Amino acid sequence: MTPKALRPIDLAREHGLSAQAVRNYEDDGILPPAGRSASGYRQYTAVHARALRAFLALRAGYGHRTATEILRAANRGDDGTLFRLIDEAHAELLHERDVLDQVAAALGDLTAAPAVPSGDGRGELSIGALAHRLGMHPASLRKWEDTGLLRPRRDPTGQRRYAPDDVRDAHVVHQLRRGGYPLSRIKVFIDQLRSAGTTTDLEEILAEWRVRLRHRGRAMLAAGAHLDDYLEG
Repeated sequence: MTPKALRPIDLAREHGLSAQAVRNYEDDGILPPAGRSASGYRQYTAVHARALRAFLALRAGYGHRTATEILRAANRGDDGTLFRLIDEAHAELLHERDVLDQVAAALGDLTAAPAVPSGDGRGELSIGALAHRLGMHPASLRKWEDTGLLRPRRDPTGQRRYAPDDVRDAHVVHQLRRGGYPLSRIKVFIDQLRSAGTTTDLEEILAEWRVRLRHRGRAMLAAGAHLDDYLEG
């Protein structure tokens, strides 16, 4: 029996999309190529409907780019790439959870005296030494200083010198940036960290972060069923 032909609008209505969006997804390789009617109109099937459901579910957990690459791999039968993309996304999620735990540990030790890093006689680091320790470019540290996240002193020659508190702040900023937070939100964290007063704002940031990770994990889990359904078809 010939599968029932579906129009772009038939696929679109289920998800509140436009027919053009469905056509664009096909053009981008997210949906497998559609057949054409004698008059040249696209004809989709239940297979395309399952592909679209899988993509939209994956997008919620994996993001648009990764979801696109997963469907493209599925459509060309490249299981190796498909499963590697999924594994990498789960590894990234686990890494972000580890970063969150590190930041939470820093919050739990706000009033502890900072450890003195190796540096000059005053326990200070140069911008190059701190950048090397964080594995980043000195330009990023200068940008953080411009936004008030770091406040190194200047020595008589004008060189930046990072005291233990500055090094601690730089580590926390680095961790939060890896967690996906914008500089404006991180500044709230750093300001509270410096004052070592109420930790309400800090706890709210971490709570929001945990909720975001939970929602992403649940979305990734739910997407698996839709992807499996498409692959089985």
